[in-house]
Amino acid sequence: MDAGSCNGCEIEIGQAFSPVYDAERYGARLVASPRHADALLVTGPVTRNMAEPLRRTYAAAPSPKLVVAVGDCAHNCGVFASAHGVAGAVSDVVPVDVEVPGCPPPPEAIVAALRGLTGR
Repeated sequence: MDAGSCNGCEIEIGQAFSPVYDAERYGARLVASPRHADALLVTGPVTRNMAEPLRRTYAAAPSPKLVVAVGDCAHNCGVFASAHGVAGAVSDVVPVDVEVPGCPPPPEAIVAALRGLTGR
């Protein structure tokens, strides 16, 4: 879920699932609905307009649910920390289980975090 990012992290997530890095071989798969997800990948600082949709998306995911905060902005709001439209980091809105640092994080780091979740 993009909670207010610049889309840099989304590009790297896309690369993590490309044939080069192939995160699917470790049991991770992108799905369109939070109702089919075991984990939520959240990018960007949470903007004021996206705080409630993030809470609703988290609530829609089946238990047990995990949240992966992808990128520095998701971790601590990054360069957007003092912006008036930012509600806070992902952990300020929903519980975070794994953080992937970087601006943006490289696909290898995203795959490593997903491997930690899948145990493969």
